[in-house]
Amino acid sequence: MEKLIKPAEYAQELGISRQAVYAKIKRGILKAKNVDGKLYIVVDTSEEERPQASIEEKEAPATNKKSVAKAKASKDYKALLEAKDETIAVLKNTVKDLKKSNKQISKTLKGEIDLLKEAFHEMRTLYVHQLEQKKSIETIDIYTQEEDNSHWIGLKKFLKKEKITKEKEQNKIKKRLKKAYKNGDIRVVKIEGKLKVNRQEDYSDLLYK
Repeated sequence: MEKLIKPAEYAQELGISRQAVYAKIKRGILKAKNVDGKLYIVVDTSEEERPQASIEEKEAPATNKKSVAKAKASKDYKALLEAKDETIAVLKNTVKDLKKSNKQISKTLKGEIDLLKEAFHEMRTLYVHQLEQKKSIETIDIYTQEEDNSHWIGLKKFLKKEKITKEKEQNKIKKRLKKAYKNGDIRVVKIEGKLKVNRQEDYSDLLYK
């Protein structure tokens, strides 16, 4: 007669690990059966039910009982050693697989790190190049702006340049320049809220009316 036992229960009864039980199944030492998607150990209960042997043991002399007990203990010890050997073998294989997996993971990680380093270097080079370009453009813009602004002077400098010193005359010229700005005269501009004139232009039409 057969009965089905879960691998975990079988391992607990024998005092071995579940890995050792699965190793025994793989090697064909233990018979296993799949029931409804679950794995069970098939145990032959006919060997466990031996009433005659039990009676004989009861009727046997004390010396025979000791011999039987000693033989049984020796058999159990051998079974335990065998189970431990199976567990050690399984653990060795597990460690070997883990080492192999770790080696592959380390290799993959190294490759990923190298790719990240390369990408970072490319991004840094590109960023530095763009920064240098931007700096060059800004320098050119500032130089151009300074060059353009050098043509424009304030009214005070303009009046001094034209040697108009009298306050009354100065006020008159300022009013004419303000009017010219309002009328859209491109020779007069407003920079930072102040009227400025182009020193390279001719203003005789405004100075001598």
